[in-house]
Amino acid sequence: MPAEEARAAWTRGGLDGPMPIGDPAACFHLSPAGQPTPAHLAFMFENDLFVRYSVENAEMTAPGGGKRGMTEAELQKLYANALKATPHKYVEGGKYLAIGASGVAPSKLVFETDADGKVTEWRVGVMPQVDYVEGCS
Repeated sequence: MPAEEARAAWTRGGLDGPMPIGDPAACFHLSPAGQPTPAHLAFMFENDLFVRYSVENAEMTAPGGGKRGMTEAELQKLYANALKATPHKYVEGGKYLAIGASGVAPSKLVFETDADGKVTEWRVGVMPQVDYVEGCS
């Protein structure tokens, strides 16, 4: 879905965020208006197509039931030990815990944990964009 279609489809007060001018391949985020921070819930677009959404709040639940604040052990139990763990790029002791999304190719769900093993954020999207660590890069 292109960004303008997403803006038109979002019925909860609009989506905020600048759209790039002159670069149709650019990556950018749109977020629901009125959130405490843009990262509370963010929709990523690249090549003017919706490619992922990310969540940094404890209110929203990921597909399968994971949430911010859960421990790695709780997540592994919830996802039947199917989450693949890799080291976090910036957080010493932190991890990325990922599982492929069934039925949607090629996509996955990724949780990020802190050094204590607690989820700080999660995201769902298509590859390779779901694996971008710094958002749009």
